Amino acid sequence: MMRADRRLAGVVSGLALAALLGGCAASADTAPTVAAGPAAPAVQLTQPPARDPSELAVLFWNDSQRSERFRAMEQWFAGHEVPAAKTPRALPKGTPLSPALQAEITALMQATKTAGVMVLVDGKVVHEEYGLGLKPTDRWTSFSVAKSFTSTLLGAAVKDGFITSLDDPVTKYIPGLKGSAYDGVTVRQLATMTSGVKWNEDYTDANSDVAQMNRFVVEYGPEAIVAQMKSLPREAEPGAKWVYKTGETNLIGVLVENAVGEPLAEYAQAKITEPAGFAGGLFWMVDPRGGNIGGCCLSITLGDYARMGQFVLEGGKGAVPEGWFAEATDSAVDFGTSGFGYGYQWWTYPQGTFGAQGIFGQGITLFPDKRVVFAYVGNWATASGGPERGQFLDLSRKVAAEAK
Repeated sequence: MMRADRRLAGVVSGLALAALLGGCAASADTAPTVAAGPAAPAVQLTQPPARDPSELAVLFWNDSQRSERFRAMEQWFAGHEVPAAKTPRALPKGTPLSPALQAEITALMQATKTAGVMVLVDGKVVHEEYGLGLKPTDRWTSFSVAKSFTSTLLGAAVKDGFITSLDDPVTKYIPGLKGSAYDGVTVRQLATMTSGVKWNEDYTDANSDVAQMNRFVVEYGPEAIVAQMKSLPREAEPGAKWVYKTGETNLIGVLVENAVGEPLAEYAQAKITEPAGFAGGLFWMVDPRGGNIGGCCLSITLGDYARMGQFVLEGGKGAVPEGWFAEATDSAVDFGTSGFGYGYQWWTYPQGTFGAQGIFGQGITLFPDKRVVFAYVGNWATASGGPERGQFLDLSRKVAAEAK
C-alpha cells in the first residue's frame, strides 16, 4: 500500500509523467491489495532521488536527455521492480540476415535515432544491433507498448476466473463508474476503445482530456482517473465508434487490479515475466493508488521486448485462455479499407500482421505465418512520430520476406 506522504509524492510525480504522455495512471475505489503469497516480496517498490518537478516533463526533455533517461526511468519515477525470471529464456543465434538487409537496418537506425533492433525467427536471434549507447543489459521505456501488456493481463484474469466474461459491464469491476457514460459499456468495448464515451487525446491542446489528467490528480489524488472518466459525456452508442483513449487503458488496469487484487506488476510476474522468461526484469511505474499505470510506463531490455513477442506467438504458455492472442490481435475495428485496425490494445496491420507500439519509437511487430518477431526501441525526433513508423513497418516486412 502507498499511504506514506513521501511515497504518495513520488507516485504523484509519476502520474504527472503519465498525464503528459496520455498514459495517466488509473484510479480505483480502493487501492489494490498486495498479494500475500511467498512470491509477493520479490516485487519491490522503488523510489527515485528527489527531483525538481520541472525535470519530470518528459515531452520537453531534449534529445540527449531522452537518450539518457529512457534507459533509466526508475531514476526519475517511482515504480515496482519485478525481478528477472527464475529461468530466463535463452535466445540462441540463428542464421544472420543477408548483408544487404543488415546494412539497411543499420542505416535506418542511424537515420532515426533508434537505440536497438532485435529480430527473432523461430525464437532464434537473426539480428541484434544497438545504438545511442544502449547495451543488451540496459532497459528502455515502453510508453504505449505497455498497453499490450495490460491487455495480456486482462486475458490472464479471464483465464484465472477473476473476470467472468469480456461481455460483463465495466461497472461490475469499477463500481465508481456507475451513473456515468460507462453504464452499459462492456469490458470488451473498453478493450477495443469503442465505449462511445467522448475523449480528446490531443497532446498539443491544453484543454484536451489527456492534458487535464494532471489537474484531476491534484484535485482527487488516488480517485483521479475514476473522477475524470465518470465526468465524460457519451458521444455514441457503445460499440459504434472507435476513439483512441489512453484513459481507457488505465481503466483496464484498474479493472484487472480490482478483479485480481494485486498490482499489475505483481500479476505480470506470474503471467508474463516468468512464463516468457524475461532476463532483465521489469520496471513499471506506479500511481497514487499504489497500483501500476495500465496505459504506459514499463521498462524492459530489448531482448525482453523480443521475448514478449515470442511469448505471444507461442500462445502465452497457458497464462491466457486458449486462442486469446488470435482473438486479441484480430481487427475488432477496421480503419476504412487500409488494412489497419485495432484489437484488444493491439494494432493490426495488413496481411495478418499485428503489433504493439509506443511514442518516440518503441514497437514489437509480429508475423505469425513467418514466426518472426521484430522488436525495436528508440528516441525518435517527435513523440507521435513522422515517417519512422511506416519505415520500420516496411523494413520489418522485408525481414519477414527473407525468413525461411
